[in-house]
Amino acid sequence: MLLAVMALVTGLFWFSRVPTARDRSGFLIGMAVLVVIFVSPLCALTVALFSARVVHHVLLVAVAAPLLAWALIGLCRAQTPRLALALPHLTTPLLVLHTVIFWLWHIPDAYALALSSTSLYWVMQATLLGSALLFWASVLLATPGRAIAALIGIAIQMGLLGALLVFSATPLYFPHLGTTAAFGLSPLEDQQLAGLIMWVPASLPYLLVAVLRLGTWLRSEARQA
Repeated sequence: MLLAVMALVTGLFWFSRVPTARDRSGFLIGMAVLVVIFVSPLCALTVALFSARVVHHVLLVAVAAPLLAWALIGLCRAQTPRLALALPHLTTPLLVLHTVIFWLWHIPDAYALALSSTSLYWVMQATLLGSALLFWASVLLATPGRAIAALIGIAIQMGLLGALLVFSATPLYFPHLGTTAAFGLSPLEDQQLAGLIMWVPASLPYLLVAVLRLGTWLRSEARQA
């Protein structure tokens, strides 16, 4: 069912008149990342390991979301121009919104609740991806200074949450207390590994885009000078 929905969405985007070849390529890569997240063995591994769940979430919000946002910007400009004009001015509120949603679903009780209900699980995935899409679209449309500040801000909050997980003295996530031993990890070690992933690798896509925006900004200033 999920693959059918993803194929339908991809077909609708592919055959619409607005996307360029670059947009279609970005969209296909983004959808391929979603397939890895939800259909590959990684998805099954997230049931046992919290560290795999963090990889899942990082791929969702920091890899798939920017690729899809990049591809959908042209469609947004054509179909909803007012939204495209408003998004660059909403970068800070969308940063706050995405941060709140990301932290909310990593509160141990909320996380356990999401894994106990199929409907809540998909609410978690939809809100993470939806808020990330809006955030990335605003960043890609915003002025370089505003975009760089937002990207650094999101990287900092991601690192902070990762640090809290690394330095926690006890395992916090009940669904994984009895599922990690088969992989040679204690629940606390699994949680610490998840924190390290969130602390360092998860920040890299945001910092990479910030550097690219900075380079473009400096070249533009140099040409004007």
